[in-house]
Amino acid sequence: MTDRVRVRERTDDDLTALSDLLVRVHAHDGYPVEGVADPRTWLTDPGFLRSWVAEHDGALLGQVSLAEPEGADAVALWSERTGRARDEAAVLSRLFVSPSARGRGVGESLTRAVMEHARRHGSALVLDVMAKDRSAARLYERLGWERLGAITHAFDGSPGVPAYCYAWDSSTR
Repeated sequence: MTDRVRVRERTDDDLTALSDLLVRVHAHDGYPVEGVADPRTWLTDPGFLRSWVAEHDGALLGQVSLAEPEGADAVALWSERTGRARDEAAVLSRLFVSPSARGRGVGESLTRAVMEHARRHGSALVLDVMAKDRSAARLYERLGWERLGAITHAFDGSPGVPAYCYAWDSSTR
């Protein structure tokens, strides 16, 4: 299926379908842990630099965003480890794939689109992934991302959930 999946930049016209898809993804596996009450706002955070979608035969299968490095635990861990300034990294964020399209390379195609963008711009990438989302962690590790450490992802006043921070540096590729 990946040869027929097209990855392109997201447009405003995609937001209604993506909002519906996000609610279905959350009902299926609990991701995301926040944002489902107002999916459009969660998808259009003002800190996003760009977003991409994967589509097949006109149907949206998933999306990913690239965000500024503000406030991300993974950015702090990466900066401490490398000694580089936080603004030399961007955050891979809001990656989700339709449950019916999983196992077909859609998440990998979206992740590779962000990695290629970072490579062209000489940027490092960081992200955090909930510990429960093992298939996502395996994807990042298979693509050469380095696990930086564990954190607790707190949201909406919750005590938080275990998560892992990862980094991928285009300057070493």
